[in-house]
Amino acid sequence: MVVSSDTLDDAAAVQWPDGCVDSLMLQTVDFIPPVVDDPFVFGRIAAANALSDIYAMGGQPLTALNIAAFPAEQLGVERMRLILDGAADACSEAGVAIVGGHTVNDPELKFGLSVTGRVHRSQLVTNQGAVVGDELILTKALGTGVLFGAYRERCLEPSSIASWQQSMSCLNQAGAKLMVEAGVKAGTDVTGFGLFGHLHQMMKASNVSARVELAKVPILAGVRQHNLHWSGGSRRNFDYVGDFVVGGDDAGRRLLADPQTSGGLLMAVHASRSDALLGQLKAAGYGQAAKIGCVVDATQERAAGTITVVS
Repeated sequence: MVVSSDTLDDAAAVQWPDGCVDSLMLQTVDFIPPVVDDPFVFGRIAAANALSDIYAMGGQPLTALNIAAFPAEQLGVERMRLILDGAADACSEAGVAIVGGHTVNDPELKFGLSVTGRVHRSQLVTNQGAVVGDELILTKALGTGVLFGAYRERCLEPSSIASWQQSMSCLNQAGAKLMVEAGVKAGTDVTGFGLFGHLHQMMKASNVSARVELAKVPILAGVRQHNLHWSGGSRRNFDYVGDFVVGGDDAGRRLLADPQTSGGLLMAVHASRSDALLGQLKAAGYGQAAKIGCVVDATQERAAGTITVVS
């Protein structure tokens, strides 16, 4: 075992049993309840969300297994077929073979993938390698959880729905390739624990802290008018990491704690390479990618993993 669950990284990294020392096997699993009504779009989003854990480690996903909990009598087989088609669409784009899966009859719909990938040992990205002076780059805008709440209440504007679904459907494949080419060694993806949770895990594992400039954090269209109250997920995320957060107003804290579905990659990048990488990310389709802060010495803060939010 090269990377285990001890540091809460995105995937396990294991030496291949044939003894090849240059290549590692990556293994992860993720599945989610529906975040949109369209079954095809939901399948694609769920697949993109699961594949992201491999990309966050600098790896290439190879194969996937479908995992589905499905109330067949209530929803019908056709809806399940469309979900699988959406996942197959995302996996085809990623060059991933879906080699099987498992479905159980369950009253609550959930879907995702178990994914196997590989990474060259020299290109492995973990959440443990951030160093003081690195700049933090986020490849996707925040706010998918906020917009999900508004969507569920049928008060989300059509233009916001389109950009929200496009963001969640977008693979982190190109971002991972550019991250590796830039020599990034510390990264993660931003999903269910929100930016606060995943950034805290990366800073704590690296024994450093972070400073985030709230004004530079990209947000999805429609988030500002709907980010009015703490959701259950954002509250739980903030309760998890709140002792390590300094500064920020209530709205900013809600946004940075917002649970993301199929969120972007978060990278700690050497300052000499951050501008070039940011330009490449934007050219590759991550139009809202941004530098959101920097890595600082933990001794200047309260403890390793502390996040200071400045306006």
